[in-house]
Amino acid sequence: MSAGLFALLDDVAVLAKLAAASVDDIGAAAGRATAKAAGVVIDDTAVTPQYVHGIAAERELPIIKRIAIGSLRNKILFILPAALLLSQFVPWLLTPILMLGATYLCYEGAEKVLGRLLGHEAHDVPAATVGPDAERFMVTGAIRTDFILSAEIMVIALNEVAAESFLPRLIILFVVAVVITVAVYGVVAGIVKMDDIGLSLTQRSSGFAKKVGHGLVNAMPRLLSALSVVGTVAMLWVGGHILLLGTDTLGWHAPYGLVHDVEEWVRHVSGVGGALAWLVNTAASAVIGFAVGAVVVAVMQVLPFGRKDNDKGKDKHATKA
Repeated sequence: MSAGLFALLDDVAVLAKLAAASVDDIGAAAGRATAKAAGVVIDDTAVTPQYVHGIAAERELPIIKRIAIGSLRNKILFILPAALLLSQFVPWLLTPILMLGATYLCYEGAEKVLGRLLGHEAHDVPAATVGPDAERFMVTGAIRTDFILSAEIMVIALNEVAAESFLPRLIILFVVAVVITVAVYGVVAGIVKMDDIGLSLTQRSSGFAKKVGHGLVNAMPRLLSALSVVGTVAMLWVGGHILLLGTDTLGWHAPYGLVHDVEEWVRHVSGVGGALAWLVNTAASAVIGFAVGAVVVAVMQVLPFGRKDNDKGKDKHATKA
């Protein structure tokens, strides 16, 4: 009987080791998948702070929290199941869906750039001063934009673990969704509260703390302005890059081939070849994103509901005047 018990314990130990190895494998795969999506994660982090720029300080963290919850809901309830099902049954459909989302990103980015160039940029009004409806509208817009970036993050992660079986893929993508959401919105919360931290430091007795505090307070407007620019460029870059890769995947190889040839040409420059190749790809993606986005903006101006939104904006400015 004791021999049987020891044999059973040996079997349990073997199963435990196998389970631990599986957990390690899943953790390593989740780490690789997250690293592959890092570029889009940075874009997501840069885009989000612009949605709380200019709002009342006490509403910043609640709004970030609402966007974060919406982002996590997007990833876990919608994107993750859809990505798994599509990859399992109709993998060819993932690219066209991603390209549609990319076109929306290009539209948003181009609309912001054209608004600044043509002087039609809307002046932000603190959401807290215009009521909960405006705040809800802003949060909805942020979650909608986050949905596109989240979809790209999850699909990149999915491609990294495509060789795994269904259950490990599910676990890995769930881990990626949670880790990335916490990381992105943790950083965003820190960015938007930086001026409050600085203000608190200015009230300390330490001269060094006061100096750091004043530096943080003075840097905050410039940082938010820079992040707004980075976020706009990121929309065009990510959207254009998805379209560039998507057209190549669907069989139109000329655009990606041209960019790739230029990348390879500059890659041989001693010392800075890798950086130049990355800049070529990024610049080409942003230009493509802006071109596609500008076309969509023009089409939206022709459509009846596009003109209607414009007219409403003009009426609001006329009423305020």
